[in-house]
Amino acid sequence: MAVTDLFAKRATLGRSVRLLSEFRFEQSDPARFYGALADDTAAMVADLWQAGVGGSPSGRSVLDVGGGPGYFAAAFAAAGMDYLGVEPDPREMHAGPAADAASGRYVRASGMALPFADAAVDVCLSSNVAEHVPRPWQLGNEMLRVTRPGGLVVLSYTVWLGPFGGHEMGLTHYLGGARAAALYARRHGHPAKNNYGSSLFAVSAADGLQWARSTGALIGAFPRYHPRWAWWCTEVPLLREFLVSNLVLVLRP
Repeated sequence: MAVTDLFAKRATLGRSVRLLSEFRFEQSDPARFYGALADDTAAMVADLWQAGVGGSPSGRSVLDVGGGPGYFAAAFAAAGMDYLGVEPDPREMHAGPAADAASGRYVRASGMALPFADAAVDVCLSSNVAEHVPRPWQLGNEMLRVTRPGGLVVLSYTVWLGPFGGHEMGLTHYLGGARAAALYARRHGHPAKNNYGSSLFAVSAADGLQWARSTGALIGAFPRYHPRWAWWCTEVPLLREFLVSNLVLVLRP
């Protein structure tokens, strides 16, 4: 069975529409948005584990690199997994459930230098983080390092040339990252939270696929929010930069 076989059955048009409709609440109601994303992510990881490794993921450890405010903890706990979040920004850690000690375990650290031993966890996840660090594939290598052989690494990130590549800067990122950042600051009187060149970087689908293939551990790649019948766009150079939107790389050390 291919690693994506089970998740492919879940990747319907209805799911895509439902998730995209939640994006409009990211700023106004983050608990609603991130709660829905967390449930979907936990289900995706469980499907990938069952198809790619075998058996139930219940009881397995999952390290969430860039876990942010901690909305994912409850979703993975519901799946029976032992959740540990890593987040470098204390403001993010105190912006949601991560501030509650009962919601899970969290470590303040950089994803580019994870403070864990080699082969320490069963699953290492990074959701929408790689585009926010200056050396995304160093983060990817760290994720591989801390995952035990035969485990699973799931690295998902927003592709720069996709429609959401500019984050809150909207489609102005097609004018160039520096210009989009300047336009946002002029319009709002302050820099964007996801500010090009400091907390947002241009990460391509091609670069991610090249890195993943170079590790020898890549076992799957697909667009995270697309229905299964649209996954073909991942295979088409250049076109995938505009259509994939969010690329999922699945690796097995």
